[in-house]
Amino acid sequence: MRNFEVLQRLCQSDGFAVLLAGLCGRAASRPPGQRLKAWTTESWLLQNADEPKASLTSEPGKGGAATTLRLAGAWTVFNAAALSETARTLDLPDGDIVIDLSEVTIMDTAGTWLLRQLQESCRRTTQKEPELVGTNPRIDELLESIPEALPEPERAEQKHVGIIERVLSAVGRSAVAAGKDIYAGVGFFGSVFVGLFDLVTGKGGVNMAAITSQLDHMGVRAVPIIALMSFLVGGIIAQQGAFQLSYFGAELFVVDLVGILQLREIGVLLTAIMVAGRSGSAITAEIGAMRMREEIDALRVMGFDPVAVLVFPRMVALLIALPLLTIIANFAALTGAALVVDVYSGITLETFLQRLHEAVDFSTLVSGMAKAPFMALIIAIVASLEGMKVGGSAESLGQKVTASVVKSIFVVIVVDGIFAMFYAAIDF
Repeated sequence: MRNFEVLQRLCQSDGFAVLLAGLCGRAASRPPGQRLKAWTTESWLLQNADEPKASLTSEPGKGGAATTLRLAGAWTVFNAAALSETARTLDLPDGDIVIDLSEVTIMDTAGTWLLRQLQESCRRTTQKEPELVGTNPRIDELLESIPEALPEPERAEQKHVGIIERVLSAVGRSAVAAGKDIYAGVGFFGSVFVGLFDLVTGKGGVNMAAITSQLDHMGVRAVPIIALMSFLVGGIIAQQGAFQLSYFGAELFVVDLVGILQLREIGVLLTAIMVAGRSGSAITAEIGAMRMREEIDALRVMGFDPVAVLVFPRMVALLIALPLLTIIANFAALTGAALVVDVYSGITLETFLQRLHEAVDFSTLVSGMAKAPFMALIIAIVASLEGMKVGGSAESLGQKVTASVVKSIFVVIVVDGIFAMFYAAIDF
C-alpha cells in the first residue's frame, strides 16, 4: 500500500493533477485561466462533485470461491485521490482474487495506473496473480501502454580508477587548460597592438573616452582603499619590526626594513592583489555580462572587434593605473610606518626620513616599480579571458569571476617570485 500513499500525495499536488488531466485530455477542454484554479487541492473535489463517481468494493468469496474486487464508475484522475484512499485501506484476503472491471464506465491513464498498483498489491499479499475479468478493448489498450512496473534505470558501468590515475588525470587536465589559457592570453596581448593601431588610425570603436572612463573606475576610485590598506600594512610591518629588533637594540633599522620591503616587494605586490580583487573581478563581470546578453555578438555583427573595443581600453587603463596606485601605496605605507615608529619606538619623522634616505636608493625604487606594468598586463589578460569564457548562466558568471581573481593573484605572486630570482641573479 505504500505505492498508494505515494500516489495519493502525488494526486493531491497541483502539478501532478494537471499532468494527469492533460494526459487524459480533459485539461485541454478547459479555459486556460480556469485550469490551474480547477486543480487546486481544496477546490478540486468541490469542482468535481458533478463528475461520475467511482468505487472499489470487495466481495468475499463463499465456499472456496475467489474474492472479487469490484471496480465501478469512472476510474479517472478526478476520482484518483478517493480511489487511492479506498485501495490503501482495503483488506485483501490471502486466497484467490478476481478483479472485476465490468462496471467500469470509463478509465483513463490515472485509473489504469491505479489498477496496476492494485494488481501489484494483490500479488504481494496472496503471492498469486489476480484474475482480470470484464475488461474491454479500451482498458486492454491502456494496460498494454502502462507497464506493471517501471523499468529499472540502467546503471552506468563504473570503471575502477586508481588514485595515481586520478591524480595524473587531474594534473593533465589542469595542464591542458593552462596551455589553452596561455594560448588565448597571447591573443589578448596582441589586442594591445591592434587597439593601438585602431586608436592611431581612427578605426574601430577604440577611443580615449573609453580609456579615460576605465582609468577613472580602476585608478581614481581605488585610491582610498589602496591608500588605507597600505597605510595599515605599513604601520603593522613597522610595529612588528620594531618589536623584534628591540631585542637586539637595533630599532632604528626598522626604517631600513620597512623602506626596502615596501618599495621592492610589498608595495607593488599588495597593490596588484587588491587591484586583481577589485578591478579584475569587475572586468570579468562586465565582459561576462555582455557575453550573456549577446552584446559581444552584436559588436561582431556591427563590424567591431570585441577584443579591441572591450579589452584594449581596460588593459591600457590598468597599465596606467597600477603603477600610479603603487606609488600612492608606497607613500601611504611609509607614512603609516613613520607614525607608528614615532609613537612606538620614539623615532622622529626627521630621523625616519634621514635613515630612509640612507637605506633606500634609486635601484630599490625601480626594482619595485618595474613589476607594476607586468602585473597590470597579467590582471587585464586573465580577467578579460575569464570574462570571454562566461556561458549563458549567472552561475557561470560567478564561477568565472572567482576564477579570474584566484588566477590573477596566483600568477601575480608567481611573477613576483620570478622577478625576485631574476634580481638576485643579476645582483640588482
